[in-house]
Amino acid sequence: MIKRLLKNKGFVKLMLAQMISSIGDWLSLVAVVTLAGLKWNASPLEVSMLFLCLAAPMALFGPIAGIAADRFNRKTLMVLSDMFRAGLILLLANAHTIWIVYICLFAIGSFSSVFIPAKNGQLKQIVSDHEMKSAMSISSIIDSCTKVLGPLLSGIFVAAFGTKPVFYIDSLTFVISAILLLLLPTTVRSPLGKNHVEKNIKTSFRTDFSIGFSYMKTNKFLFIGMVFLGTSLLLIQLADSQLIVLIRELPDASPDLFGYLVTGSGIGMFFSGLLLTKKTDYSSLPLMIIGFLGLGASFGSMALFTFLNTHLSIVWMPILGFLAGFSANLIFVPYYASVQIETPVYMTGRVFGVIHSIATTATILGPLLGGWLSTVFGVLPAFIISSSLLILLAFTGILTKSKIEK
Repeated sequence: MIKRLLKNKGFVKLMLAQMISSIGDWLSLVAVVTLAGLKWNASPLEVSMLFLCLAAPMALFGPIAGIAADRFNRKTLMVLSDMFRAGLILLLANAHTIWIVYICLFAIGSFSSVFIPAKNGQLKQIVSDHEMKSAMSISSIIDSCTKVLGPLLSGIFVAAFGTKPVFYIDSLTFVISAILLLLLPTTVRSPLGKNHVEKNIKTSFRTDFSIGFSYMKTNKFLFIGMVFLGTSLLLIQLADSQLIVLIRELPDASPDLFGYLVTGSGIGMFFSGLLLTKKTDYSSLPLMIIGFLGLGASFGSMALFTFLNTHLSIVWMPILGFLAGFSANLIFVPYYASVQIETPVYMTGRVFGVIHSIATTATILGPLLGGWLSTVFGVLPAFIISSSLLILLAFTGILTKSKIEK
């Protein structure tokens, strides 16, 4: 299965473009978070705003972007998105206040909201349904590898050359990604033919969004799974957005600890992605439940070790990051693979537009809630709340498993 995918030139080019641009993303994101959290000493709410500015555009523009991905040429949309983001990263390189950073990140998130549904639709066009689980797992492995390489390279480059070169490299990665995307095949796989496409072009955006949402409601697992996905993302972001604040509470925290934590998470994602690539005959919901439990255990342990002023954070923090990354992939990869398999080619953009709108709404509310909880009650209670509710979500999944399992 994997060998067959690697012979698919369109798939290989799409994955290469994803890998290159993702490395750049992590280079700049780690640099921005470290700069704001440790050097500018940003407050919990200010740190949350960094993630909010990236996530908000997906919630605001996700449904429209998903419909656009079904209406227009997906390859063109991805290339334009990459080129605009390349320019915005150059502006971010010269930001001197956190408000300029917010504006640049919001604009970057806006173009990302176009790229993601277009990419998912393009993947559906170039990969067959029986290869989709392996394709999604490979995509996940790439994401996890870049999550390892990006922070490591960011630390090296920032230490050696300063912050600006990191952003310049990120801008270049988007240009390279755009060039690779231009080489993608133009053939499409549309089982319903030209007449169906023409009919969809004449419909309104509101109608198209309703069609995508209505289709989701016809599939119990996809619809309820979306609720689980959105809820888990809210709880993950509640804690995840405050990691740099938690690190400041540690007695022996170093400026590099956030990068090591992200690297540990990426390694965890790599191994779970590798596992899901080799074993594709899985049932999605049980894996998602295990993922909820693993994330709950990880965040709860971080809070406990910080409360106890446990030393050697350079060791246990990346280990818990590994557990969180491994568990997160068990939620996202099986669900998104099921969506790809169950959704027709002509509906992919609409359906993923709805899903990403729900998901990114959760990623907006999560950092805001996390920042508020950390400000009012402290960062440790925020992590305990996230951990407890993730475990509760797992038990909810167990209770409803027989009704929605796919």
